[in-house]
Amino acid sequence: MADSKKIEILDSSLRDGAQGEGISFSVQDKIHIVQALDELGITFIEAGNPGSNPKDMEFFQSAQKLNLKNARLCAFGSTRRRDVSCAEDTNIQSLLSAETADVVFFGKSWDFQVTEILRASLEENLDMIRETAAYLKERGRNVIYDAEHFFTGFRENKEYALKSLQAALDGGATVLNLCETKGGCMIDECREITATVFEKFGSKAVIGIHTHDDCGLSVANSLVAVQAGARHVQGTFLGFGERTGNANLAVIIANLQLKMGYSCLPEENLPKLTPTAKKIASIANIQLNPGMPYVGSNSFAHKAGMHIDAVLKNPVAYEHIAPESVGNTRVFLMSEVAGRSMIIEKIRKFDPSITKSSPVVNDIIKKVKELEHEGYQFEGADGSFELLVRKIIGKYQPFFNLHYYQTNGVNPRPREGVCACAQLKLEVDGQVEVSAGDGDGPINALDIVLRKALVRFYPVVEKIRLIDYKVRVLDGKGGTASRVRVLIESSDGINNWTTVGVSCDVMEASWIALVDSFEYKLIKDVENRYRKLI
Repeated sequence: MADSKKIEILDSSLRDGAQGEGISFSVQDKIHIVQALDELGITFIEAGNPGSNPKDMEFFQSAQKLNLKNARLCAFGSTRRRDVSCAEDTNIQSLLSAETADVVFFGKSWDFQVTEILRASLEENLDMIRETAAYLKERGRNVIYDAEHFFTGFRENKEYALKSLQAALDGGATVLNLCETKGGCMIDECREITATVFEKFGSKAVIGIHTHDDCGLSVANSLVAVQAGARHVQGTFLGFGERTGNANLAVIIANLQLKMGYSCLPEENLPKLTPTAKKIASIANIQLNPGMPYVGSNSFAHKAGMHIDAVLKNPVAYEHIAPESVGNTRVFLMSEVAGRSMIIEKIRKFDPSITKSSPVVNDIIKKVKELEHEGYQFEGADGSFELLVRKIIGKYQPFFNLHYYQTNGVNPRPREGVCACAQLKLEVDGQVEVSAGDGDGPINALDIVLRKALVRFYPVVEKIRLIDYKVRVLDGKGGTASRVRVLIESSDGINNWTTVGVSCDVMEASWIALVDSFEYKLIKDVENRYRKLI
């Protein structure tokens, strides 16, 4: 029925993903994510349940103004309720009022769920599925049916689980989506059950797969389901969702398209995979897992000297794909096990004239080792490493001169309001600026006043946001006088960078890392403007 190599992707980040702990989207957040997924080329976006809350209904009303190029929005809901007609069911009516051309509704395929949870008869449940599909189809909707708990239901009562699919098909559903709701299905079982369904219904409807990650197998189960005939794959773009999460679509798409010969996105859009992942993580206000395959910051990170040397000679030595194919980049991590070749490679990114024989390389290596002995760690602080190298090779000029800074806190901490204030005095090109302010802790206050002092001279600092802050005690033998390392990760909404500071004073270590963060952004901004001029 469908193109044998074309896969429909349905992203449920805004519906199923919103059920994950710590995930909450505003209407504007949802619109931004829809636009990002549409730009990527996702087929369907399941954007919410208009019958469950006013915010989702408000979203669907706002979304009608969107001019989407690739994606089709779907409203999500359930079958009609027991003893209520579709015409009288408020949930069904809300699905229609969302005015999406495509509608997803779920029904029970596990007999236990029907009799014990829904408290309906088995035949009554089949009527609910059939009538809901028919009602939506008669009103011009393309109907996607989610068979909830299908794999458990198939295991317990195969005949009834298949009857639930037949009911949806009889009602006019074009997609029969098999939901592995509890996330406990093993790979062989998922493959075999999907194959059975495909053999029975594959010529009449598109077979879909929807998995959860409770056993860590959601991606694997989605892939084997495709091998067994599924051509519609559901998940959330970064895998977040209820309990341990949903199938990770970023990983599934890359595997299907790059490894298995299927088409999920327009070929030219695959390099947008990593930028889209970063954007969605930012909107969802979560950290993108650095170890996430394909799109994580560590996906193509190399640390061991021998590995780095081999990759520099030929990346295929340790990389299964070219990072550029998914919009990611190769990273060489600074560490005591990194070799000279890696340091050269990192330097050449901003000064191509430096070679292995350049005398300054020895100066850089010597300084790096000295600082590492003091407690610095450049492995996860590329921003500070680049600034260090620039200072040594003469490609650094300070953006301001500090006269002083001071902070103080209020304790006990007040129940409401801020608990610290900061003041600083700095100078830019002979102009003195004094700034004061308060914040939620002395470091937050210092960040705020530094930003206030610099924004008159460098408006771009308004875009800088601190997104992660880590403190590590390096030697506990000194007690409260121990040396500490502070790592700060910052973002301008497009790029992220990390800086580091070390001191026996946590405020001084934080200040060093904070200044590096601002100066790194300012240097990049100057260079970008210069490149545009030439």
